Amino acid sequence: MIRGVRGATTVTEDRAELIFIETENLVKEIVRVNNIQPDEIISVLISTTTDITSGFPAKAVRSIEGWEYVPTMCTHEMSVPNALPLCIRVLLHVNTELTQKDVRHIYLNKAVNLRPDLVQEANK
Repeated sequence: MIRGVRGATTVTEDRAELIFIETENLVKEIVRVNNIQPDEIISVLISTTTDITSGFPAKAVRSIEGWEYVPTMCTHEMSVPNALPLCIRVLLHVNTELTQKDVRHIYLNKAVNLRPDLVQEANK
């Protein structure tokens, strides 16, 4: 079965180092809580708000050991008024036996405000 596993995080400012650190933290937490191995990942789509321009979050993903061959792509989110700034969103397409309701989506830093319902579910 192929499932989408979501997550999001934020950075405090548009600096490549912070983008890489927070993206890596987010992806590692997503795979940890969902027990995902790199060879189970079909692809990773990463989007950022348009105020993030100093680095590619995909570079952080490709630097994780065992992830060198995971197809990864970055894009920008739509620019919507009052949207959460400095936000990085991740969507992993994964081969898994988890049911849709058992997938745990991860939201870190200020991104916890995007989906408080899923943050509460993930903490159960």
